[in-house]
Amino acid sequence: MSTYAYLGPAGTFTEAALIGITSPSDQLTPAANVTAALEAVRSGAAEFALVPIENSVEGVVARTLDELATGAALEIVAETTIPVSFSLMTLPESVSKTMTKIATHPHAESQCRQFIAREFPGAEIVMTPSTAAAAEGLKDGNWDGAIAARIAADKYGLAVIAENIGDNEAAVTRFVLVRKPSSTSTPTGNDRTSLVAYLDIDHAGALLEILTEFSKNDVNLSFIQSRPTGRELGHYHFIIDVEGHQADPAVSRSINGLRSICKDIRILGSYPRATTR
Repeated sequence: MSTYAYLGPAGTFTEAALIGITSPSDQLTPAANVTAALEAVRSGAAEFALVPIENSVEGVVARTLDELATGAALEIVAETTIPVSFSLMTLPESVSKTMTKIATHPHAESQCRQFIAREFPGAEIVMTPSTAAAAEGLKDGNWDGAIAARIAADKYGLAVIAENIGDNEAAVTRFVLVRKPSSTSTPTGNDRTSLVAYLDIDHAGALLEILTEFSKNDVNLSFIQSRPTGRELGHYHFIIDVEGHQADPAVSRSINGLRSICKDIRILGSYPRATTR
């Protein structure tokens, strides 16, 4: 049996993704937010944590990127993706009532704006830490409706009014599974390597210098995002995903090249991709 922390409460898309990669004997514990889920691993309260990192419509989950780039190091050992389908739900006894206050997570709100504008133009939208928190608050009578994953309706005994209400039916969210750093994984031939490149001081051409190291070794980047270090304006680091394993010669040469132009490099992990290239 393994222990897992995940972005809670129960009924989130993260829980649905985690159920898909764990066994019934594993212990799954919801955390209040991404920070708490990752801290559970750092403190030893859980062996693994699953957190969202990217959505095909909304983009990156900034909190996850920032948490992985700072604090005690953690290692990404796997990733998984699931289609994101939103449902509108209410209390069973309120199905016929008008909704004036609907709660959901900001990412869900941004992906259901057309539906909300069309069906509930006058409703107040309340932002919650997760879609499951919206469903949980609905059960407690804090608002009239919630937009969440279908699993949340089952968890909290709610009635689903409408399904597949997202503006983009092909939306997908990517999640990463992390643990404390251990020995380097074995290449599979279909890997992704995630790393953080820390600049000493941002300067003209800094991004070009980083990109050149990968380009000259014919290494493809699948993701790059700049994030502020939090120290002061003008200080940034880059979170980068590349195709390949850190043990692959071309990826290894690229990382070594970065060490000569960056203040520091943090390897977040090399792990099998959830999909083929």
